[in-house]
Amino acid sequence: MAEPMHQIRALHTASTVTVYQAYRPEIGLPAARDGRFPAVWQRDRMTWIKPSFLWMMYRCGWGSKEGQETVLAVEITREGFEWALEHACLTHYERGLHPDRAAWKRQLKRSPSRVQWDPERDLHLSPLPHRSLQLGLTGEAARRYADEWTVSITDVTTLAHTIHAHVRDGDLASARRLLPAEHPYPVPAATRTAVPGIVAHG
Repeated sequence: MAEPMHQIRALHTASTVTVYQAYRPEIGLPAARDGRFPAVWQRDRMTWIKPSFLWMMYRCGWGSKEGQETVLAVEITREGFEWALEHACLTHYERGLHPDRAAWKRQLKRSPSRVQWDPERDLHLSPLPHRSLQLGLTGEAARRYADEWTVSITDVTTLAHTIHAHVRDGDLASARRLLPAEHPYPVPAATRTAVPGIVAHG
């Protein structure tokens, strides 16, 4: 059965959802050690969080790209995640969804978060037909993410390297067993209304 085109899939619990980011070691290692982002983490810049582990691997090259050598699993509150979704604007203008391009630009300018849908990836990091959520946080959303929503930060760089090694060796079954268990996220109705295109859990 085909995956829905726009569905949030994530590792989540009753109270948290896990997202992924990759940083240079000077930021990533202290963040994982202390369980919070260090002061040098710039709270006034846009930051992108990804619920998909494999999309993060595509973005950071399994932790091999310069400046993205430390891969982090950031567990945040579901309340925070849903707040960001409810206050988000799509990164692109869509006819029929926005009254006109100017209205979209106004919404984009005042929204503290951005929703972008990119092709999900398989173990070879090839694109799949369905999409993966990227959530951009800026201003109030970025500050809340760093200082209020974060529950834990774990360094998963070794996990990324281990899965990649299995893929290189052609042992996809072993690689797949190590992947985080990402399931459809139960998006509340209010959030689905705020971010058109997201389908409900199930």
